[in-house]
Amino acid sequence: MAGMIRKSLDEPEETRSFEDGKGKLDLVDLQNGGVGRAVFEPGWQWSRHVKPPVKTDSCEAAHTGYVVSGRLKVVMNDGQETEFAAGDYMAVPPGHDAWVVGDEHCVMLDWQGFADYARNK
Repeated sequence: MAGMIRKSLDEPEETRSFEDGKGKLDLVDLQNGGVGRAVFEPGWQWSRHVKPPVKTDSCEAAHTGYVVSGRLKVVMNDGQETEFAAGDYMAVPPGHDAWVVGDEHCVMLDWQGFADYARNK
């Protein structure tokens, strides 16, 4: 049996900042993948603040996560759209844009899609 693991997103192993200082992603690595906490500031949008360094037409990460605070609108390449708010579980496949709705920071935990998220290519 494996031993317990304790890691803190308040002491991340890696931090990635978004373009124009519109937020950040803190990551901790686990044996079965990483867990991340993203803080998206009001005005943040994937296509403006993550697309330039990753150089893809839309977000190609699948996300499995939980919205801690704020609101995030996600629009899939096929036009399907959903707004996620504090307390929501979210499962979003690759091929989307997203942005913060309102004047509150959106804080999201993700245990699937942040390993390569916002990483320069």
